[in-house]
Formats: sequence, structure tokens, C-alpha cells
Amino acid sequence: MNDAAASASSPDPAAARPVKKKTRRSHINDATSGKNSKNENFPVGSFLLPKRLRPHVAKFYRYARAIDDVADDPNLSPEEKVVKLHAFRAVLEGEKGFGSDYDSARALRLSLAETGVTTRHGADLVAAFVQDANKNRYQTWGELLGYCELSANPVGRYLLDLHGEDEAGYRYSDALCTALQIINHLQDCRDDYLLLNRVYIIGDWMAEEGAKVSDVSLRVLNPAMRRVTMRMLDGCEDLMAEAKQLPSALKSKHLAMESAVIIRLAIRLIKLLRNGDPLAERIDLTKFDFASAGMRGAIAGYFSAGSGAKP
Repeated sequence: MNDAAASASSPDPAAARPVKKKTRRSHINDATSGKNSKNENFPVGSFLLPKRLRPHVAKFYRYARAIDDVADDPNLSPEEKVVKLHAFRAVLEGEKGFGSDYDSARALRLSLAETGVTTRHGADLVAAFVQDANKNRYQTWGELLGYCELSANPVGRYLLDLHGEDEAGYRYSDALCTALQIINHLQDCRDDYLLLNRVYIIGDWMAEEGAKVSDVSLRVLNPAMRRVTMRMLDGCEDLMAEAKQLPSALKSKHLAMESAVIIRLAIRLIKLLRNGDPLAERIDLTKFDFASAGMRGAIAGYFSAGSGAKP
């Protein structure tokens, strides 16, 4: 449940819209993110979640968006990014003396104290973005999965903790969040390379298939890059086989419904990426995709909740 969370009959229009590339800005603080919950690929705190918990989800999302913006600011040096990111973590953990740029961390700290959720998930996100500041290539699938453990999985773990779920559900949530993250990497691979010199496409696989890093800048997937893309999507499908068990592992019908919707959206987007070309055009979900997943997923999640995941 990603970067980072649809209605039983249609997606929440305020929480589930296709991603729009975020604006790159010279000064990043909590108020200057070019991305928000209205333009994410997947529902972020939609009205399927309990009303009392949505404000807390919004605080977590605002914090995540703020630190992501720091990591993606092309006008900051890697060293400057690391300093700012460590400051976010310090504020999250209660240190004083930082300015208003870090209000999202203060707000999340209060939220976590109120709900009894650990600060670990927010700290792990900081670690992921510190890694983004210092590392821009991933040679193996295992390396990329390790990055997703910090950059994506904490979002799902936070939502499970917020809903009082058992940590045994982490394995299914982790699989879903990692798949969502890699899907997003494939969607944004050209912009990530051209704007940030950051490539999440597996280096060893590119070498094996005869592709080059510079191929990511092309306007079309050449045969070698298409083979690499298919291998990464194969990996996503393996993850989704595990992720599909998440709704039945959850006690909360609200969260089971939300996760079942997101699972269907992820499966649909994998299919679109297989049939499309993310270098030639943005591969996005349609309103029909959201409506279909919203209705079918919410119903399936409602009846799956608490039935128990199959080993």
C-alpha cells in the first residue's frame, strides 16, 4: 500500500487519481510538494478507511511527501539532502531547535504518540531517501528489493500498525508495497534518469540482455530494454502472488477492502506496462480501471477479511 492507500462503487475522487509528475523546485519544505494525495497512482487514505484514522494517514503521507521532495530536489547537493533528511528524523524522534520546514515531522510525531504507532516506519523512509541521495544505480534484484524495504514497505507496515493488525501480515503487505514501488520505477524510469540520473532498472539484467543505461533516455523500448522490463514485471507478478493474500490476513474490513482495491489496480497496471511502452508515453490507469477495481476489490476485501491467509 503505497507512497506510500476507493469506493465500493467508484474510486474516491479526492484520493485516487493517476500520478502527475511532481514539479522540481529550488526550495523544498512541507508546503511546496508538487505531488499530493490527489495525484497518486493508488488510493491514499481513501474513504474506505475508518474516518477517525484518515487524519493520521494524511499526516504520515505529508511527512513522506516532504522528505521525498528533499531527496528529489535537483538544486540540493547530496550532502545538503542528507543534512535535511537527518533533521526530519531528529524532529520525528523529538529533538528540538528545528524550524517550520519540519512541521510535518512534528505533526507525525504527535500522531504516532496518539495512536501508539512506532516512529520506526518514518525513520526507515528517511533511510531510504538518504540512500537516494547517495546511490543512483541498482545492479541486482536483491539490491532493489532492499531499497524497497526502506522506501515502500514502511507505508504498508504503518497502515497495519495503525489498524492494530498483527505483524504476521507484514509479509503480504511488504510484497504489495514492493511491487507498487517497482511498478512506479518502471513508469517513471525515463524521467528519473534524465532529471535525477537515478536508475532503478536492474544493471545486471541490462548487461545480460545487451541493454545500456543510456537506453532509458530513448523514446521507445528497444528489444533489449523490453526484455529487461518484462523480467522486472515477472518479479512484480511473483510479489503479487504473495500480496494477494493480504486482505484475508487482516482483521479490519476497512483495510482489507482498501488493500483488495490496490491489489487489483496493481495487477491491471502490470498488464498495461507489459502491453505498453513507458518510454514512449506515461502508462496510466483509466477512470474505468479505478471504478472496476473499486467495486470488485471492495466487495472481495469485505468478505475476505479475517478468513486467514494460506501458507
